[in-house]
Amino acid sequence: MGILLKNILAVLPENEKDVIKQTDIYIEGSRITGIGHSPEGFSAEKVIDGTDRLAIPGLINCHTHSYMAFMRNVADDLSFMDWLFGAIDPIEQKMTDEDTYWGACLAIIEMMKSGTTCFNDMQMNIHQTTRAVKESGMRAVICRGLVGSGDDEGGQMRLRQAFEERDAARDCERLSFMLGPHAPYTCDDAYMRIVSEEAKKNRMGIHVHLSESENEISQIKEKYGMSPIEMADRNGLFDVPAIAAHCVQITESDMDILKARNVSVVTNPASNMKLGNGFAPVPDMLEKGINVCLGTDGAASNNSLNLFHELSLLTLIHKGVRKTPQCVSAQEGFRIATLNGARALGLEKETGSLEEGKKADIAILDLNTPSLTPRNNLLAGLSYSANGSEVDTVIIDGKITMEGRKVLTLDEKLVYQKVNEIITRMGI
Repeated sequence: MGILLKNILAVLPENEKDVIKQTDIYIEGSRITGIGHSPEGFSAEKVIDGTDRLAIPGLINCHTHSYMAFMRNVADDLSFMDWLFGAIDPIEQKMTDEDTYWGACLAIIEMMKSGTTCFNDMQMNIHQTTRAVKESGMRAVICRGLVGSGDDEGGQMRLRQAFEERDAARDCERLSFMLGPHAPYTCDDAYMRIVSEEAKKNRMGIHVHLSESENEISQIKEKYGMSPIEMADRNGLFDVPAIAAHCVQITESDMDILKARNVSVVTNPASNMKLGNGFAPVPDMLEKGINVCLGTDGAASNNSLNLFHELSLLTLIHKGVRKTPQCVSAQEGFRIATLNGARALGLEKETGSLEEGKKADIAILDLNTPSLTPRNNLLAGLSYSANGSEVDTVIIDGKITMEGRKVLTLDEKLVYQKVNEIITRMGI
């Protein structure tokens, strides 16, 4: 299907920066085949009038747990370990496969409606999130959460499930897979080494929670005599392309390891604040040249999957903490939410920016909104004043998945009904 975005303002990369230009964007199949000029033989089956519209590369949520969407607002105002083991883990033990599916559907609807076109998910019940991704048209990187001690039966079972899920989804080009060792306090030395060896053997990346809380730091220091990042490095997790979620409580030497090992860091400001874990030293990481990307974490700790909200926090909190308004600029923030995320997921040649030859993963915003009026500096508006409700149309892999704020690929009403049934059944 040929789609023409006619006479539209667009965020385009230019000399390592993003600029906004009026242009035409041509889409054929799953890719952008022309910007500003029509490809030879192009025929538009669908023309979208770009008047009063802004096209941006779809946002990329580099760390979340989509199944947790039905846990929104059920475990609030708790310390991190009480939240995780006292509130969330008991809910997870009651979950069925269908619960995971409906939670993932709800998460995808929320992300799509706020301009996200790709997410990196750590989940538990195999085949359910991939099922939701296939049906919704979303792009995703899936990681089966892995916990274990040495070669214990549970840890081996979870690894088998990770490969089983990957192999069962080879028919969907929008899906890719990484291995997801949960964290240093749920994966011991021996199990980390097993996971890293499997990642190397299977040419897969790794997605892991690291240095999220002070409790984690003290626990790992007492048990292993080192920081969680040093532990992960010692056990080979950084021998493959790795994404470290959070990295709130880290030292200068931790950052040097992350840079030397080309580890991408996902900052999740809302979750880190809500759980009282603090602020990741994003400005220091950027200064060192670490690839920083953006995530929401799960709705159980955020309680939103809206990456525009996260982008606003990212570009504001560090200014306040460092007492300098030059900290994490609007330009930097937008790149962190788009191209840096694609780079972290190994997808920078496919998505993350509006360029000829890349996948057509595009969010189209309505500019006739208070938050984006006046239009004097729309890049600043995307970081500081947009809230996600401006997203009118979403295109993923060249297909329109939302138009006029109506999701075309999932039955929203049914999803809301099923999620409310889950909450009633669980009594949460």
